[in-house]
Amino acid sequence: MDTDGTHDGRATRSDRVPRPAAEPPAHPPKPRHTPDRVPTVADWLRTPRPEAEPGVWRYGHTPRAEMEPARTPDRALATGALISFLACVLVWSLMRNTYIPFWDAPLNLFTPDSWYTANGEPVMGTGGMQAKPIYELLFVSALLYGFGRLGSWRTAWSRLVVERGPWAPALAVVPLAWVTLLLVDNHQLPLRQLVFAFLPYGTDQQANLALDSTAKTAIDVAVVLAFAWLGGAVPLLRRIRPTAAPAGPDRPRAPAEEQEDDLARWPQLRAAGLGEAAERLEAEAGGGRMNDVDYARIRRAWDSVRVDPSRMRAFTDAVRDKGAGACVHPSGARDLPVRAARHDLLARQVLLGTVEDGVRNPYSRRGTALALDPDVLGTSLLAVGPSGTGKTRRLVRPVVESLSLQALAGQAAVVAVGAAGAQLGPDAAFDVVVRVGDPASVYDLDLYGGATDPDEAATLLAESFVGDVPGIDVRRAATALAQLLGPFRAAYDRFPTVPELRELLDRVPEALDALRRDLAGQHAMLRELDARIRQQGAHGDPGPALADRVALLDRPAFAGFFDTTGQGRPFSLRALEHPIRVRVDLPERGHADASRMLARLLLAQFNAAAAARTDRSLFAFLAFDDASHTLTPETVRGVQRLRSAHAGVLLTLRSLDDVPEALRTPLLGAVGCRMAFSGVTTWDGKRFAEAWGTEWVETRDVTHRTVFADQPLTRAIHSFRKLVTGKAVTTDAVTVRQVERERWSASDLAHAVPPGHAVLSLTSVRGERAAPLLVRLAGTS
Repeated sequence: MDTDGTHDGRATRSDRVPRPAAEPPAHPPKPRHTPDRVPTVADWLRTPRPEAEPGVWRYGHTPRAEMEPARTPDRALATGALISFLACVLVWSLMRNTYIPFWDAPLNLFTPDSWYTANGEPVMGTGGMQAKPIYELLFVSALLYGFGRLGSWRTAWSRLVVERGPWAPALAVVPLAWVTLLLVDNHQLPLRQLVFAFLPYGTDQQANLALDSTAKTAIDVAVVLAFAWLGGAVPLLRRIRPTAAPAGPDRPRAPAEEQEDDLARWPQLRAAGLGEAAERLEAEAGGGRMNDVDYARIRRAWDSVRVDPSRMRAFTDAVRDKGAGACVHPSGARDLPVRAARHDLLARQVLLGTVEDGVRNPYSRRGTALALDPDVLGTSLLAVGPSGTGKTRRLVRPVVESLSLQALAGQAAVVAVGAAGAQLGPDAAFDVVVRVGDPASVYDLDLYGGATDPDEAATLLAESFVGDVPGIDVRRAATALAQLLGPFRAAYDRFPTVPELRELLDRVPEALDALRRDLAGQHAMLRELDARIRQQGAHGDPGPALADRVALLDRPAFAGFFDTTGQGRPFSLRALEHPIRVRVDLPERGHADASRMLARLLLAQFNAAAAARTDRSLFAFLAFDDASHTLTPETVRGVQRLRSAHAGVLLTLRSLDDVPEALRTPLLGAVGCRMAFSGVTTWDGKRFAEAWGTEWVETRDVTHRTVFADQPLTRAIHSFRKLVTGKAVTTDAVTVRQVERERWSASDLAHAVPPGHAVLSLTSVRGERAAPLLVRLAGTS
C-alpha cells in the first residue's frame, strides 16, 4: 500500500526507505477537552488593559504588589491552624459543660431572670427560648472567628487545600459537613434550637411533628449548601459541564456594555454625531465580520479624520458602503495569511513569553507575560545569542509579524532583512519581496535609496562600501564617489549602474572620455571629474577600495539588479512614509561579502530615510535577522538618533565579536533594549553586565558558634543531643548588610540562563526602564 512513506512497515533493504510500522489512522484523534472559545471583537475590546511598566502584556493584566508579602511556611501554617482549632474545641467543650463560669453573664444581664430556671435552662413560653440559642450561636461564632483569625484558617484553607486543585476543597468539605451535621443533630450546635424557638406550633401534635421534620430537613440542606459553596461546587460544575456564551447580536448585554465608554460601541463616532456609522460598525463586529485588524485600521482612519476634518465625508461614505472593510490597506489584505504569535492590536503589543517566577526577577514582574510594542522598539533592540537559540523564531518573526499587522492597520512600516530561506514569514504576508540575486524576483533594490542629491547618495554608498575597512576615511570615500556621481547624473539625468560605476572607479579611459564628452559646457561638473582623475593613484586614495567593493556587486548573479535606467521595479526606503511591508532576501550563501555590504547599505539608507520623513505618524522599523559585520561608527550613531524620528531597528548577532571592538560599547549604549539569549560567552556576558550596571541588595551572613556548657546537667544534655543528632550544639549569629552587586554577572549570563530563555532589559522612548528580566520565551516548555 502506497502511503508516501508515512505509515508503511520498516524496511531493512538498502534500496528502501525505513518506514514506521503503524497503520495510518482512519480519523484524527478525538480531542481530550472542549476547544477554547475564541473571544469576539467586542470581548477583546472590553478586556481591561491597565497601565503598566514597559514590556508588560497589558491584555487582561492584573498588577502585582511591588514587594513580596511575608509568607508563612506551609508547615508552620498547618501547625498553627491545627493548634488553634484544638484550642477552640477545648474552649467550646468547656463552655458546653459549664466549666467556664460567667460565660452567659451578658445574657443574664440583658434578659429578665423569669425567663430561666434555677439551672439556667429557658422557661417554656418565654423569650428565653429565643434569647439563649441566639446568644449561644453568637458565642460560638465569636469563638470560631477569634481562633480562626489567630490560626489563619482562611490562609491555611486557601494555600493548603484550594491551591491543590478544584477537587481538593470538594473532597475536604465532605468530612467537615458530616461532622457539622452530627453536631447539629446532637444539639451541640444551637441551630435547631434557634429555629425551633421561632416555629409557630399549634395544638395538633402530628402537625407539630411534621413542622419539626421540615425544619430539620431545611437546616440540613442549608448546612450542606454552605459547605458545597465552601468546597467550590459551582466552579467545579462549570468545569465539568462548560457552557458557551452565545455570540453575536443575541448575546445578552452586560451592564458594562451599556456604558458610553464601551469601545465596542464606537463612542468616539457617536460623540461626533456619526451614530449611523457607529451602528454599522457595531453590527459588523457583532455579526463576526470584523477582526482586530479592521478595528485598529478604522480607528486609525478616524484619528486622521480628527486631524483633517475634510476627510469626514469620505470616511462616512466608506463605512456606510463597506462596513468593516472600509479604509482597507492598499494591498486589499485585512489580515495576515498566518499568525505565529499572539498579538493585541489595541495596545500594539506582541507576546514574547513569560517572566520567570524566581528570585532573579523583581516580585512585581514574576509570572507576568512579556510583550514588545513600538514604545520600546522605538529605542531599538539588540539581541545576542548563538545559533539555534531561537532568535529568528521567537523574536524576529513575532516582531515582524506584529508590525506587519500594524502596517495593515495603517500604523507602521516594516522592512525585514534576512538571508534567503530565513523564516521571516510567507511571501503573502508582505507587499514587496526583494530577492537579491534571484532572476525570478519581481522587485529590485535601489542602490541609491531614492536619493536625488549626488552627495547624499555618495555618503550612503561610502558608508556601506568601505565603512568597515580599517584605515579608510569614509568622508574621503564619499567625496570620491560624489566626484563621479555628480557629473554622471548631470550628463545622463540618472545615477550610474553597477558596471558603469565600476568602470569609472577602475579609470577605464573609454568610460571617462565618454562622460567628459557628454559634460561639454558644464564647467562645474568637469572640474569635479578632473579633481577625481587627479586624485587617482595618490596616497590614501579610496578609489581602489571602492572599486573592489563595487566589483562584489558586478557579478553575473546580480545581472539585471540595481538598475537605474527605469527598466525594473526598484524598491527604495523612501517608501517608509507609507504603511508598507517589505522583506529583503540577501544571497548569504554564495555571496556573503556582498550580502553584508548590502545589509550595511540598507541600514544606512534606513537611518537617512527615517530621519528625512516629513510625516512621522507611522512607526518605521527595520529588522535584521543577522546583523553580523553590518554596523559602522556612523550607523551606530544613526541608530541612537532613531528614537526621535519615531523609528527603530532590531539587530540580532551570534556574538559581539561580529562587531568591531571599538563599536561594542557604543552599540550597547545606543540601543535602549538589550537581550542576551542562553549560551552567550562570558566575554559577551561581561559587556552586558557592564551595560546593566549594579544594584543594592541585602545579604545575610550566618555565623555558627559552638556552645560550651559549664553545668554538669547542661553538659550531659548537650552530649545526649550530639549523640542523637550527630551535631554539636551551636548558636547562630546573623549579620544583615547592604552590598552593591551586578544585576547579572558574566558568569550567570553564560551558565545560569536555561535553554529557551533570555535576559531582557527594556527602555521606552519616554525614558521608562525595566530592569533585566529572565524570560521564558513563547514556545518553550
